[in-house]
Amino acid sequence: MKLTKDYFLTDNVVGLARDLLGKYLFTRISGQLAGGIICETEAYKGTTDRASHAYGGRRTRRNETMYHEGGVAYVYLCYGMHHLLNFVTNIDGIPDAVLIRGIMPTHGEELMLQRSGKRKITPDIGIGPGKVSKLLGLTVADNGLSLCGDKLWVEDRGVVVPEDHLGITPRIGVGYAGEDALLPYRFLARLP
Repeated sequence: MKLTKDYFLTDNVVGLARDLLGKYLFTRISGQLAGGIICETEAYKGTTDRASHAYGGRRTRRNETMYHEGGVAYVYLCYGMHHLLNFVTNIDGIPDAVLIRGIMPTHGEELMLQRSGKRKITPDIGIGPGKVSKLLGLTVADNGLSLCGDKLWVEDRGVVVPEDHLGITPRIGVGYAGEDALLPYRFLARLP
């Protein structure tokens, strides 16, 4: 079942980051389907989270999409080469987002191999936020795209990640955020 916009309007971005584990993420670009199971996420709590692009109410051309109503993609360029996919959550004006850090490919594997330049699907092919966007064919041109559309969407197919298959850790690469870097906002699922 395709998730609706209402799913993303929660004010609990940390809970949503956890709940996204096991959901299926898809793109259909030029008629070609690619997708996989979300297996790693990170939550970012808007203006109060020092690791967030919107910390302190910062509002720029780059992060403006974070302030939109939940249910859209926030795609930005990292280090000038990696396109990173985030799901904007909450209501209009509150810049919460979930970074999609990893997927396990399930659909369109040949297409994803072409996009990644790899010869075979390995357990780590979709682990890393830059790899996720590459496999799915997403770029900054997709910033602001609906998460409930025909090009990009999320489905709930009833996969439940049991507690003993769940990892919760601090986020990666946000040491500049001081004590907020230690928050347990990163979620990982060990999937079969």
